[in-house]
Amino acid sequence: MTADTPLPAAEVARLGQAVLDEVGTAVVGAAGPLRVALAAILAGGHVLFEDVPGLGKTLAARSLARALGLDFRRLQCTPDLLPSDITGSAVYDPSTRSFAFRAGPVFTGLLLADEINRTAPKTQSALLEAMAERQVTVDGTTHAVPRPFHVIATSNPVEYEGTYPLPEAQLDRFMVRIAVGYPDRDEEVDVLARRVARRHEEAPVRTVVDPGTVLAMQAGVEAVDADRDVLGYCVDLAAATRVHSDVEVGVSPRGAQSLLLVARAAAVLAGRDFVLPEDVKDVAVPALAHRLTLGAGAWATGVDPDDVIRQVLAGTPGPVTVPERP
Repeated sequence: MTADTPLPAAEVARLGQAVLDEVGTAVVGAAGPLRVALAAILAGGHVLFEDVPGLGKTLAARSLARALGLDFRRLQCTPDLLPSDITGSAVYDPSTRSFAFRAGPVFTGLLLADEINRTAPKTQSALLEAMAERQVTVDGTTHAVPRPFHVIATSNPVEYEGTYPLPEAQLDRFMVRIAVGYPDRDEEVDVLARRVARRHEEAPVRTVVDPGTVLAMQAGVEAVDADRDVLGYCVDLAAATRVHSDVEVGVSPRGAQSLLLVARAAAVLAGRDFVLPEDVKDVAVPALAHRLTLGAGAWATGVDPDDVIRQVLAGTPGPVTVPERP
């Protein structure tokens, strides 16, 4: 089977669960967020982890890369980071008396942009072409990034000194934005117990699949159809955000498409080759909330975009029946 041959939904679900189980040996108390992150990757998208420090966002990204068999590079974002530090640049070679392109960290399978909001917008935008078109242009020459290629970025929403908010165009390139959240008491005790048992800092994660298999899993997701009623439900949710009283700019058609794509992947991870309205509801908040621009009054009063999407979900009727398929 070639990388572009789609795997059956049942096989994608089996391999996906094996990946999640392996990542779960290192990352405790984040089963839901990790499933959404994997769904976004299988849908061909990029992931933004936004939460307070110390909740395992970087560990989650590294563990996903290892379990998926992807080459992994970490980019520590700082205010003095330059676009060429991401994309690479032409370097003069005295032996040939010519310039040769030296690839930057973006040429990898999974790039972790750690604390992406600590680098300037000009440098943040250097990732846009790679994220949208899977290529970078340096000195007029276009270079393709590897397949598969995904960006997982982390952002700290609490500390604002020395940070730069991600522009809307950058946020829109992330298929989902995920908050990990604090583990409960038993999960946190488990984190400590596992650290004591390991006798060392690093939590080993086994490679479950390889890049070719990831591409075949992604092709399996692309083979999934959705009933027209489900498509209409995705459009209705996006449209409802555009008329919400707290929203100045609602979800774009690209956002509705991203909602559908990650819902298809969620359906496949559940072992189905068709999408239910529940799949759409399950991923609506991480797929849509970061695409909202709140009005000045809502922003000043601390309205949470996640709550806006929950209100939209509660107020938008879904399809009455979607015929299940064998």
